Amino acid sequence: MKKFKVTVNGKVYEVEVEEIKDKEETPKITQTAILSQPKLTQTQEISQPVSKAEASSIPKGSKIISAPMPGTILDVKVKEGDRVKRGDVVVILEAMKMENEIMAPEEGVIASIHVSKGSSVNTGDVLVTMN
Repeated sequence: MKKFKVTVNGKVYEVEVEEIKDKEETPKITQTAILSQPKLTQTQEISQPVSKAEASSIPKGSKIISAPMPGTILDVKVKEGDRVKRGDVVVILEAMKMENEIMAPEEGVIASIHVSKGSSVNTGDVLVTMN
């Protein structure tokens, strides 16, 4: 066992650390991941997000709001035709067990919504287009 002094937020703590090695003298690392899929009922509809490649079919002049990271859509806060201001929350994206508010980059009108609650998205997938 090795003893160390660690300072956290100005408070000093004394900790003991034990090094565990297997027979070959190399540390053993175990990683566990828990994956879950949203449960669907028969009345729910999941639309597929528009990928980066399909985004070329979006009309010129439209503003694209895309997923900054992979995750699951928890909620869509707007409808087609809604007027939004810069900073208005458009979609809530869960990524890494955190809720991320995806906001309108500028003032405009929601032209189309490419995702629905419960759909999975990858980085760069188009979530919403604005005019």
